[in-house]
Amino acid sequence: MAKLPNHFLFGRWFLLLLFLTIITFTNQPASAQSFLQELTQPLFQKNNPSKITLSAPSSINALLLEHFELPDAPLVDETSKQVFLRRAKREISGLLATEGYFSPTVALSRKSSEDLELIIKPGPRTHVSEVTIEFKGEITVNTKAQQERITQLRKAWPLKTGKPFRSHDWEEAKAKLLSEVKYKDYAAAEIMDSQAIVDPENKRAQLIVVVDSGPAFYFGELIVTGLERYKDTKIENFSPFKPGDPYRRELLFSFQDSLQKVPNFSSVSVSINPDRSLHKAAPIFVQLSEKKSKSIALGAGYSSNNGGRGEINFQNYNFLDRNLNLNSTLRLEQKQQTFFAGIDTLPNQDNIQYSLGSRLQRTDIEDLETINQSINLTRRYVTKTTQRQLGLSWQREKRLPSSGIRENNEALVIDWQWRKNKVDNPLNVRQGNISEIRIGGASRQVLSDQNFLRTYARQQLWWPFAKRDVLFIRGEAGFTVAGSRFGIPQEYLFRAGGINSVRGYDFLSLGVHEGNAIVGGRTIATGTIEYTHWLIDQWGGAVFTDIGSAADSWKKFNPSVGYGVGLRWRSPVGPLALDLARGHDTGMFRVHFSIAVSF
Repeated sequence: MAKLPNHFLFGRWFLLLLFLTIITFTNQPASAQSFLQELTQPLFQKNNPSKITLSAPSSINALLLEHFELPDAPLVDETSKQVFLRRAKREISGLLATEGYFSPTVALSRKSSEDLELIIKPGPRTHVSEVTIEFKGEITVNTKAQQERITQLRKAWPLKTGKPFRSHDWEEAKAKLLSEVKYKDYAAAEIMDSQAIVDPENKRAQLIVVVDSGPAFYFGELIVTGLERYKDTKIENFSPFKPGDPYRRELLFSFQDSLQKVPNFSSVSVSINPDRSLHKAAPIFVQLSEKKSKSIALGAGYSSNNGGRGEINFQNYNFLDRNLNLNSTLRLEQKQQTFFAGIDTLPNQDNIQYSLGSRLQRTDIEDLETINQSINLTRRYVTKTTQRQLGLSWQREKRLPSSGIRENNEALVIDWQWRKNKVDNPLNVRQGNISEIRIGGASRQVLSDQNFLRTYARQQLWWPFAKRDVLFIRGEAGFTVAGSRFGIPQEYLFRAGGINSVRGYDFLSLGVHEGNAIVGGRTIATGTIEYTHWLIDQWGGAVFTDIGSAADSWKKFNPSVGYGVGLRWRSPVGPLALDLARGHDTGMFRVHFSIAVSF
């Protein structure tokens, strides 16, 4: 043991005496005993474990550090060293074989008087020299379509000749091949045989896979379990296929997705019976878990548009015992308060549902106070990517601009909407587009104070750049054809500013000046260009520019510009955005907080 300096020993015993003095006055013997044991332990262990370091190329170093355990006890003699070396050779050889290294060398050498070094040389890597994929079953029927499909399956095989042979890639390639065969027609396909014949000497691996497609499957009857409260629900209305149709896995997924959107069910599982003897009419199993028929939910939140928010929602999924969905919501926000009650039918076999609702809403935004009452009847067609809606809405609105003209407006509006949604991931979009068109109008001849025709269109586009970057472009334009904006409810006019509009300006602060208030005009046009770079998987930064405004006519249209930077977070409910934007016209900075993607 190394000899310690005298002043170091004196200092250590001085601290010990000081602690014992404190314990004497504080009467805490348990603490004293613990501290004393720790303090009086020797500075250097008598049998300090020998340190072993790994020496390996960077290509395999991470693999070894993650999966190979070094000894936690000292190697005190040659026997322990030999035992450790035999284990190291066995385990490391197995690990490196998964990466295509079949002739590694593993040696233990002394690095210093106390340290040992485990030297690993992986040797040459084995590469795929030949791939043979054979098919059996009905897929081999000599038709042009089947031959083309076999050709495509072989072409799509990812572990091609010349690539390094890795066990993970080998298993993944087989799983992908089988999944592609099962995707269409052959629900009971299986791999009959697979071999990876490795020649370590020549660094070659010959791969052989034999797939039996089995017979072609066709959809049979639905077998539904778990349906009790909502027995009148016509599950077949949600099915994109009918008995006798050829099997397609994507149709099963679409069926399950449609059922999961039904508010009556908390969970849904859809699968096919892969029994080959039933291939001509394979039963489809639908397992449902029902929600309780009545529920109450509370919510709270905040946005820079409307401020703080609290809400209470009541739902009855079996209203009048007829599978009608009764929904009522009271939402209180700083700038807007809303009470809504409505009844929705479930979609029928043509994906059509009907809604009847009533709303009472008060808003106070930019010195314009409105009190709106409305009744709406809607016919809606909804698929995974498309929504079409035709509605009839009667509205009565009290309009109270500060120092402006106060009026009561009534309108009976026929409103048509179309929306196309084609994105890769609705919660975290990287690529895709969303298109929207809306046309509605009213006539003085039918319960309305003004003739008008409102038109509106919006387009959103996402383009991926590099591995972590996304370019987002948004544009919207609208025009209400009318002799005047007076007599038209604010819902059918336009204001701009705030989140999802022109950042750097307050919510709905861009519009027509009337007294001290900003009211809706008959024209709008806004646009956004935004570039986001994801620093890591969950966090990213963005730069953006917004432009646009709203006015009473195109002659008076004068666009405003806002620009800034933002922080992005991929939360479980979708990407959240925190933006700092500067309004070019005012020179003021504003903070905007929102969900970055709004559908």
